[in-house]
Amino acid sequence: MTKKSTKSSVAVRVGVLGSGSFGTAIVKMLLENCKVVNWCVRNEFVKGAIEQRGHNPNYLTTVWFNTKRLQLTTDINELVANSDVVILAVPSIYLSETMEKMTCDYQGKLFCSAIKGIVPKHNDIVAHYLRDQFKIGFKNQAVIAGPCHAEEVAMERLSYLTVAVAEKEDSDVLQSILSSFYIKVNTSCDILGNEYSAILKNIYAIGAGIASGLGYGDNFIAVYVSNAIREMETFLQAIYPEARDVNDSAYLGDLIVTAYSLFSRNRSLGNLIGKGYTVKSAIQSMSMVAEGYYATKGIYAICEEKKLKLPIINAVYDILYEGKSAEKRFAKLTDRLT
Repeated sequence: MTKKSTKSSVAVRVGVLGSGSFGTAIVKMLLENCKVVNWCVRNEFVKGAIEQRGHNPNYLTTVWFNTKRLQLTTDINELVANSDVVILAVPSIYLSETMEKMTCDYQGKLFCSAIKGIVPKHNDIVAHYLRDQFKIGFKNQAVIAGPCHAEEVAMERLSYLTVAVAEKEDSDVLQSILSSFYIKVNTSCDILGNEYSAILKNIYAIGAGIASGLGYGDNFIAVYVSNAIREMETFLQAIYPEARDVNDSAYLGDLIVTAYSLFSRNRSLGNLIGKGYTVKSAIQSMSMVAEGYYATKGIYAICEEKKLKLPIINAVYDILYEGKSAEKRFAKLTDRLT
């Protein structure tokens, strides 16, 4: 990001790509500090609805926006051209088809991923996808991690974000434009660790939902989550060794809220499967994308390549992709947890 854009939050031109629940929540956060926010939404219907009524018609419909402070578009090139900071908040399964439409000059801009999933077309994380496909180096990237559910942002309940970024000046900018009386922002330099942990916690949340649907209680879920954070640490150290503390809120905190919260779409997906829905029918019954479903396949492949023995990841993969019985597979998993 160019130095002239880091003088103050007022000087920074910020754009958000995506009009789902978290994208909508991020726009709400930004409007606490930014005079104008550029917002690339899904289609003309969403754009028109927000312009006319001041509400996203599909997600967080109770949040009202001052449309005079929004620059709405459906064109990614218009968004990127007019922004110094571009926050990516589309589901990972749609990222590549959206980004491939970007033909404008994006050099020197800071791309911040608020996406918690694998890019299926490339079977890789967003950070690597941006680097390999668009030559956007890690110095021009950031990751926005939780624990932070969009629904609680809409209600202005106190929430915490962790922003992982390479450059201190960019870290300061992101803190200034995202912080408010209901949003506290922590910083980190562990870009890859934060992104991988955000992906992993969705997989573990599916497993927690499956356990709940099967009738396992809080005692088991507590043991399950404690094993999950140890698995996460094993995975992160094998993939990207770093002096990190997985007990920090960006890792453990995000895992806990995603595994327990009724707002968690990944937990909800698992809960349906535990109650007897087929994987396909459970996915079809949901109105939002559960990133953990798509991430499980990619993360499992990495575990196989690295010869990592992670019982929970293996169990969730077997249920989602191998058609194994959730009841039998979790009964077997209980013998592996401590």
